[in-house]
Amino acid sequence: MRANNVVVLVVAVVLGGIAAILTRNWLVSHGQASSEGTIVVAAKPIAFGTQLTADNLTEIAWTAADRPDGSYATKQDLLKDGRRTALAAIARKEPVLRTKITSPGQRATLSTTLDPGKRAVTVRVDDVRGVAGFIQPGDRVDVVLIRTEAETKNGEGYSDVILQSARVLAIDQVTSERSEQATVAKAVTLEVSAEEAQKILLATNVGRLSLILRQPDQVGAENLHRVTEADLSAARSAPVAARAPAPSNTRHVTVYSGIRVEGFDLPIGIASKE
Repeated sequence: MRANNVVVLVVAVVLGGIAAILTRNWLVSHGQASSEGTIVVAAKPIAFGTQLTADNLTEIAWTAADRPDGSYATKQDLLKDGRRTALAAIARKEPVLRTKITSPGQRATLSTTLDPGKRAVTVRVDDVRGVAGFIQPGDRVDVVLIRTEAETKNGEGYSDVILQSARVLAIDQVTSERSEQATVAKAVTLEVSAEEAQKILLATNVGRLSLILRQPDQVGAENLHRVTEADLSAARSAPVAARAPAPSNTRHVTVYSGIRVEGFDLPIGIASKE
C-alpha cells in the first residue's frame, strides 16, 4: 500500500514538472513573439513642416497584436519612397501616422492640410473679433456677420451667424501650432466648403465679421435666428402693483350737533378714549 502511494506521488511530481516546463516555454515563446514587433515614433518633438529623418524618428517595441491604422513598423518603410514632412505637431514618443505627414516628395503647405472638397479662406479680425487671441489652429468657430444701422436700408442693425463649426487652419501665418499664451491675431484662416467661402468673401464687403469660439465636441449646426437691435432692448417690466396705504395713526371722528355735522381727525389714542 505504501509502495503504491510512493509511485503515485512520484508520477504526480513528474507530471507537475513537465507541466511547469511546458508552461514556461509557452510564455517565453509568446513573450518573444509579441516583443518582435516595432512601431515608428518621434524621437523628439517634431513641429509642423519639419522634414522626417532617421535622426528625429525611432523604433520602439510594440507588444499589441495590432498597430494603429496608418502607422509604420520601421523607419525604412516610412522613408523609402522619398522625403516626407510633418503636417501637424508630433510629440516625443508619439506614433507617426500617415494622416500627420505628407505623401512622399510632397511639401508641407496649407493646401495639404485641407480635407477633400474643402477650401481655405481668411477672415480679418482684431483683438475683440478674434476672441482676444484665444483661438488656436484646430479650434472650431462660428462666423457672425454684423451690420450697423447705418449699413442697412431700414436703419436697424443686426447680426447673422452665416457659418457654424468651421475648423481653424491657421492664425496669421502659423499653422497647426498651439501656443500656451493668447496672441492677438490679424487674420484667421478657416477650412470651409466652396459655397461657404463665397458667403464669407461676400460678407466681408457687406459688414463686419466676428468669430465665436465653440467647444471641441460641438460640431453640429444649431437652429439660430437673426438678432436685431430690438432684441437688445430690455424686456418691459411688469406693472408694479399699487402699494397699500401706510396705516394711519389718526382716526376720523364725526360730531353731530343738531343739524350741524363736523368731522375731526384725532390721534388714535385720544379717539379711543372718546
